[in-house]
Amino acid sequence: MRVVFFRTAAGNEPVREWLKSLSKEECRVIGADILTVQYAWPVGKPLVDNLGEGIWEVRSRLMNRIARTLFVEVDQEIVLLHGFIKKTQKAPQEDLNLAKKRKRLYLEHYEEENTSGE
Repeated sequence: MRVVFFRTAAGNEPVREWLKSLSKEECRVIGADILTVQYAWPVGKPLVDNLGEGIWEVRSRLMNRIARTLFVEVDQEIVLLHGFIKKTQKAPQEDLNLAKKRKRLYLEHYEEENTSGE
C-alpha cells in the first residue's frame, strides 16, 4: 500500500510537519511503525487500533513518550491525517475530531478528482 500525507487547501502537510518537529530517533521509530503497517496491512493491536468511523491509529512507543498517528485507508492508500504525542489514557476528542474533519476533506477532494473525468 502507498502512504500519502493529508494536504490542506493551502498545501500544508500537517503530519509531515509534526514529524519534522520530533527528534530523529522518534521520527525513525514512527516511520518504522508506519512502514510495518504499509507492508503488513491489515495489522491489529498492539501496533494498530481502530478508533471508529474508518479512522485507525498507529501506536508508537518512543523512549519516554507515546505517539499516535491517525490514518484512513482509501483505495489501497494509507492517508496520514494527524499525529500527536499522547498525554492521556484515551485519545483526546479534539484530536479525533481533527482527524475526522481531515478525513472528510480528503474524501471530498478524492471524490472530485475521481469523478471529474466522467
